[in-house]
Parts: sequence; structure tokens; C-alpha cells
Amino acid sequence: MDFDALLLSRLQFAFTIAFHIIFPSFTIGLASYLAVLEGLWLKTGDDAYYALYRFWLKIFAVSFGLGVVSGVVMSYQFGTNWSRFSELTGNILGPLLGYEVLTAFFLEASFLGIMLFGVNRVGPGLHFLSTCIVAAGTLMSAFWILAANSWMQAPAGYEIRDGIFYPTDWLAIVFSPTFPYRLVHMVLAAYITTAFAVVGVGAWQLLKGRRDRPVRLMVAMGLGLLAILTPLQLVAGHEHGISVYHEQPSKLAAIEGHWESYEGRAPLVLFGWPSQTEERNLHEVAIPEIGSLVVTGSLDGAIRGLKSWPAEDRPPVAITFWAFRIMVGIGLVMIAVSLLGAWYAYSGRLEKQAWFQRILVLMLPSGFVAVLAGWVTAEVGRQPWTVFGLLRTADSVSPVPGASVAVSLLVFMIVYAIVFTAGVFFMGRLAAKGPETGAAPPKRSDREDVPAYLAPNSAATAAGEGD
Repeated sequence: MDFDALLLSRLQFAFTIAFHIIFPSFTIGLASYLAVLEGLWLKTGDDAYYALYRFWLKIFAVSFGLGVVSGVVMSYQFGTNWSRFSELTGNILGPLLGYEVLTAFFLEASFLGIMLFGVNRVGPGLHFLSTCIVAAGTLMSAFWILAANSWMQAPAGYEIRDGIFYPTDWLAIVFSPTFPYRLVHMVLAAYITTAFAVVGVGAWQLLKGRRDRPVRLMVAMGLGLLAILTPLQLVAGHEHGISVYHEQPSKLAAIEGHWESYEGRAPLVLFGWPSQTEERNLHEVAIPEIGSLVVTGSLDGAIRGLKSWPAEDRPPVAITFWAFRIMVGIGLVMIAVSLLGAWYAYSGRLEKQAWFQRILVLMLPSGFVAVLAGWVTAEVGRQPWTVFGLLRTADSVSPVPGASVAVSLLVFMIVYAIVFTAGVFFMGRLAAKGPETGAAPPKRSDREDVPAYLAPNSAATAAGEGD
């Protein structure tokens, strides 16, 4: 059987990154949430904040571990499946990824132990500082990873000698044209993803009949944050779209479903099925003339169509087109649910709205789906390039037999199915139990007394191990 090494290598990387991105998009927001909870507990002495901190800390630890495992697997593929890409771009991407390890991952790993196991062994200030450092480390990790990926989307600060990329301006490389927009968009997406997960878990507890303060706080805090961030994400996404319009016009054309070029008053294509063979949209539903206004901010804004590029330089249009609409559609639903939920919470009516609590539970995975759809839009829309406009994906793959890639992909699928199913199932069981309110928190002024939930062989510890 003849295996296509390029296609299989792309599928393998897509498979592993789809699993990986789920966990950082959760832990980035959850780490910041934990820092807020511990800070509020130290400031107010309200044990409800500590109960929430302890509850989400367990879930954070599992998610962080799964994210690390899946991230390490991805890095190996640069050598096994994409050695040509690594050879040509290593002078630029190697240091960027190295900075992520040195300044972010080492920082997180160093203070994660104190965060997880030092609550009664160090002072309250140092423990809180450790939580904040871990939160900062997750954000710093996002900074460097997005800097590397954004350079691939809109390369800057380089020169090419004998086909190899060399850095000429590191500030231009790190802060490439699309980077600021993509960083804001991704960090907001992580916070929104986490907030919907927190609210979904809290809503599940409300449906089970729990009305204690930690559960009510969990839901109210999450909805309040979402009411602010979801509309803000709409603005950030629009600004990101404008940067794509300037830096990656072929991706923008695929996103918008435009085959023809327009000097102005382009239609806004809502739905349809882009056909690359017929070079048109089948069953198109569009609003006349406002597409230019939405994309460029002016009715007279010009939009370049896909037909202005050779067929071999166009991205897979249907995947890019629909992934973007899934992301935007979920985003609009998020805004509506967030604003309605914040109003219910503010008016004190949320606990009586069982139908809306069910909606919040259903919305729990929405952030993860939106992140995956956005990532597909960004990465598939960049094709057929690994470095946009300069290095083709077909010229980046390793000279390995397709059968070898097929075997490794099959192994990945089996291992991931076992490991990640077990990890997600375990986090689900922890979430279903909800925050514990019986165990006393450690004394803020005297950490010598070991709290019950950390004491060896305690009932709380045994229960946690049983999960």
C-alpha cells in the first residue's frame, strides 16, 4: 500500500496538537483563577475561596500534567516528521521555543511543587507568590509559543541564505505583525474557556441541589467574568481579522469565501459550500455589499479573491471557511449566554432557573470547541505554507517512508485514547464531586498545623486517592 508521508505527517501533527491545545487553553485560565481565589482568601479570610482553591487545584494538576505530556510528543515530531522544516527555520524557531522552556516551563515546574504541596509548609505570602508565578508562567508560555507560530504566519526580521532562514532583528521576529492580535485573542480564549468550564461545573452542582457559598461563588464569579470577556473577545477577534486581511490575504479570502476580487462593496457570505473544483460557493447565502465594511471598516474596501492566486497556492477553502464559522457561531452564543447569565446572577434569580442551569452545563465544552475551530482556521488557512509565502509544507516534511508515519500515527491514536480518556475521566469525577466544605483551611498566621485534607492517611486524602 502506498502511503503519503506528507499527508500522514500533517494528520499526525494535527492529531497531537488538537489534544495538546485543549489543556493549555484550560490551564492558562485556571492558573490565573487559582491566583485570584488564593488572593481573595488571604485578603478576606472567607473559607469559601479556599474551598474553591483546593477543589480546582486538583483539576489543575491533572490538566497541567496532560498538557506537558502532549507537548513533549509534539516537539519530537519536529525532528521525526519535519526535519527539513527544522533545518531551514531552526535558527529562528529554535531559540523561540528554547526561551519558552527556559523562561516559562522551568518557572512553572519550579514553583508548581510549592503550589501543590507547600500550603502548610511555607508561609502564606510565599505560597501565594508561587501560585502567581505559576500563573505568570502559563501566560509566558503562551507568549513564546504564539511568537513562534505568529512568525510562521507573518515572517519578519529574517534573511534567507542558501534556503536557510537567519535572524536579523529579534524584536521584529518576536513581535511579528500578527503577534499582538493573536496573543490577545488566544489569552482571552483561554480565560473564556476556563470560565465556561467553571460555570458549567457550578451549574451542575446547582442542579444537584447544592446551594452552599462555594458553589454560588463559583457560578457568580465565572458569569461576571464572561459578561466582560466575551464581548471583548468579539472586538479582539475583529482586530485579528483585520491583521489577517493585511498579512495573509489568501487566508482571509478563504475565511470569507470570496472567489472573485472586489474593489468595494463585497458581499458578506454567511453560509455556503466552497467548491475548489468549480471555484465558487454552492448553495451560498450572502448579504449584499456589507462584506467590505465588516472586513475593512469601509464599504469601499477592496478584497482580493481566491482566483487571483494559482490553485496550488490556495488553502483548503471549505475547512477554513467552516472552521471560522463554527468559532464565530459559538462565540455569539457565548455572548448571549454570558450576558443573560450575569443578569440572572445579579438579580438573584439564577438559582431558580433550572432550564438556564442546564444550558450552562451544555456550554461547558464550548470554549474547547471554539479554540479548536480557531486553531484549525489559523493553521489550515496558512496552507500550503509552513512559513507563509516562503516555505511550502511539501518542502518541510522529513524524507521518511509513509508507512513509518502511519504506524506512529496509529500508536499515538491508541496511546492517546487510553491516557487522555483516563485523565479526562478522572477530572470529570473530581468536578462532579464539587468543592468540599468540611475540611478546615490552614491557619493564615500559623502554617505549622497540618490541615486535615493534607494529613497522611486522613479520610480526605483517602477519598482523593480513591478518585
